[in-house]
Amino acid sequence: MIKWVAAVLGYFLFRLPGAILGFIVGSFLDGLGGSRQGSTLFEDFTRQTVSPADFELNLLSLCSIVIKADGTVSQRELDYVRQYFISTYGKEKANAIFRTFNDVIKKREISAQRICSYLVQRTRYEVRLQLIHFLFGIAQADGQISKAEVNKLRELAGYLRVGQYDFESIMAMFIKSADNAYKILEIEKTATDEEVKKAYRRMAKKYHPDRVVTENEAIKKGAEEKFKEVQKAYDTIQKERGIS
Repeated sequence: MIKWVAAVLGYFLFRLPGAILGFIVGSFLDGLGGSRQGSTLFEDFTRQTVSPADFELNLLSLCSIVIKADGTVSQRELDYVRQYFISTYGKEKANAIFRTFNDVIKKREISAQRICSYLVQRTRYEVRLQLIHFLFGIAQADGQISKAEVNKLRELAGYLRVGQYDFESIMAMFIKSADNAYKILEIEKTATDEEVKKAYRRMAKKYHPDRVVTENEAIKKGAEEKFKEVQKAYDTIQKERGIS
């Protein structure tokens, strides 16, 4: 209960950044009182946790950072995020959330490094991979991903401690190139057939939806899409090389 009071107070004083800080502080105080029930959805390897509401609040902030990355606010990108909130919360609550989101986009600066650092301590690596996938989806919603958006996504990936090869693999699913299938499998075009098979098995295991422990629908969907892209990349190379 304390975390919600602190979040509301923080919002009125400092808008969304204040709400985030208030929620974090309030959650800590709730934890001291033994009232951290329901906060075990996103466990990392040290067993620290982040609640669904907390995760969504930080996701909201990261969405705004990506949308503003190229200096313009695309309506299609806004619609992409709105649709996510509608599918997750229902129309009425989503509209209320989106009013705050609109305010953040137009008026407020957010510390990406602080938010990502918070998530790194409380989420599994697989969840952060799918988070980058979801943010790429926002950038692509207006039909193209600008260089500024790629740079911002690369910066966020760095803060989230997502490896370079994993980032390039996800980017290849959105920005097509001649050796796209190889980038998705994180190998060079000169790889042997056996290396291709090993890469596929490794990537299929890494991005299997069962490894993404979350109840967040957008992250779940991202995991499924990424898994399909890995399979598609392998199929492409199989046909190209005649691998059985």
